[in-house]
Amino acid sequence: MLTIVPYESKYTQNFKELNIAWITEFFTVEEKDKELLENSQTSIIDKGGFIFIGLWNNEPVGCFALIKKDYRRFELGKMAVDKNYHGLQIGQKLLAYAIDFSKNKNWHTLELYSSTKLDTALHIYKKFGFINVPLEDNLEYLRSDIKMELTL
Repeated sequence: MLTIVPYESKYTQNFKELNIAWITEFFTVEEKDKELLENSQTSIIDKGGFIFIGLWNNEPVGCFALIKKDYRRFELGKMAVDKNYHGLQIGQKLLAYAIDFSKNKNWHTLELYSSTKLDTALHIYKKFGFINVPLEDNLEYLRSDIKMELTL
């Protein structure tokens, strides 16, 4: 059974490891990854963002961050699920939680950056109502070739 809890410092290593695992499976860890994963408290939470951890039988198996862009716009990022727990719809439950949390905060928009290499993730984002929007120039991640938004 999945329980989703707010980030605490005891989950710092789990947050980092869950993300490094999926990033290195498909891509290369970039400078922005290092900044967010090695200093998650200062680079995400202290700037008005949030991190949540998905626990399966009290074991950290998934995570995501909501990174503040402005007053009512947040970026959904650093979403990961331990490969050993794929197929249990943990990613979908984390995404549903992120959307509900955002709506309860009266935010206007959730945005995300992804890659067309991640078919399963893109399918889930579309299923939850995210739509493709134009990418900006000078992106923070080389791997990002798609941007999606959900109006809340």
